[in-house]
Amino acid sequence: MDLNTVLDVRDGRRRETWRPGDAWLGGGTYLFSEPQPHIRRLVDLSRMGWEPLVRHPDGSLEIAATCTVARLYRYARTLPAGAARLVERSCRAFLASFKIWNMATVGGNLCNGLPAGPMISLTAALDGECLLLDQGGSPRRRKVADFVTGAGRKDLAEGELLRSVTIPADALNCRTAFRQASLYGLGRSGALVIGTLDPRDGSLTVTVTAATTRPFRFWFPLPPTPAVLRRAIDSAVAGHEWFDDIHGLPEWRRHMALRFAEEIRRELTQESAR
Repeated sequence: MDLNTVLDVRDGRRRETWRPGDAWLGGGTYLFSEPQPHIRRLVDLSRMGWEPLVRHPDGSLEIAATCTVARLYRYARTLPAGAARLVERSCRAFLASFKIWNMATVGGNLCNGLPAGPMISLTAALDGECLLLDQGGSPRRRKVADFVTGAGRKDLAEGELLRSVTIPADALNCRTAFRQASLYGLGRSGALVIGTLDPRDGSLTVTVTAATTRPFRFWFPLPPTPAVLRRAIDSAVAGHEWFDDIHGLPEWRRHMALRFAEEIRRELTQESAR
């Protein structure tokens, strides 16, 4: 897609005043996929020199916004088994060609804020925290589960930049379970549910995405009963927050989310009992 309204592309390393019509350019796989008549200038982040993946001394993992899906997928093999499987399955949920994998970025997927965004699902489930920078470089931190506020909406001010997402060490060492449903064999996710079980204290987290307009993350100090889990989801997700588009009706999405959540509860609690 030619963006024929764009008049200029500038290097993101240059400090220039943000103005109406500006847009950050990461991988560009979404940006160039459809008309963007409101964009007049692209601010290219490809030369920022950010290290794609950094494992900090405390064991946490910082993922740069410009890290590509392909790079994250390859890195997964260095992670603990549960996290490795989860990263790999989340990356495959893109159902995209190798061209997309090598260009699409983690940050771009988060900032699109689409319900089926698999990097949103992954980082929200692993308790990821966004590092946001304003035009003056002042930082602000926001949990991924709170950063995406609705379908295509995010907590990002005008000119503010998503710099990275950090996954805490504890989350990387959890047992994990993954469920995904689509109406089509190679279709967009209609429901994607991820569970994590902390082996230290037995706490369980269930994160519902794709079926809902934004991520919903449920934490239980001890694994809940089926009824408690179902009640927690139904009481938190309002009727209008079950997503509705050609990839699935809200009723079907709710049904699959509840079903997957219970499957995950059983899988992780049975494993912990062995």
